[in-house]
Amino acid sequence: MIRLALLLVAVVLLQTAVFPHARIFGVAPEIGLVATVAVAFIAGPAAGSVFGFAAGFSLDLFLQTPLGMSSFVWTIVGYAVGVLQGAVLRSAWWFASALTFVAGLVGGTLFILLGAIVGQGQLWGWSSARTVLIAACYDALIAPLVFPVVRFALRDERPRPASLSSGQGW
Repeated sequence: MIRLALLLVAVVLLQTAVFPHARIFGVAPEIGLVATVAVAFIAGPAAGSVFGFAAGFSLDLFLQTPLGMSSFVWTIVGYAVGVLQGAVLRSAWWFASALTFVAGLVGGTLFILLGAIVGQGQLWGWSSARTVLIAACYDALIAPLVFPVVRFALRDERPRPASLSSGQGW
C-alpha cells in the first residue's frame, strides 16, 4: 500500500512538474491514466478504479476544468481495463502500449464528452480530437516504462503460508 501511495505521489509530481516541459506537438502525456491502466491490468477492476479515482482527483486539483472530470473518467477507464484484462493474452511485448493507446483514446474522448455535458464547450472540436490522438500515442510510448514500476508497486511481499505440495504444511 505504501508503494502504491508513493506511486500516486510520483505520478502527480511527474504530471505537474516534468511533463509540462516534455510536450510533443504541444501535448503532454497523461501519466496518471497510464498508471491507472497498468494498475487495472495487473490488479483488476477494483484496484484500477480506486487508483484511477485517486490519481484523477489529485490531478483535477491542478486543472482548470471542473473538479472531478479526470477522476470520473479515469475511474471508468480503470474499471473497464480491469474487467477486460482477464480476457486477453499478455505474452506480446507490445500489448501494454496498445492497451494504453486504446485506453488513452477512450479516456480522452470520455473527457471531451463529459466536458461538453458539464458546459465546457471549449473542449468540443477538432483540436481536442488532435490532442487526444497525440496524447494517446505519447501514453503508448511511455507505457513500457510505467508498467514495470506499477508491477513493482503492486508486488506483495508478505510471507506466504507453506505450500501443501512442498511437503510442508498442516
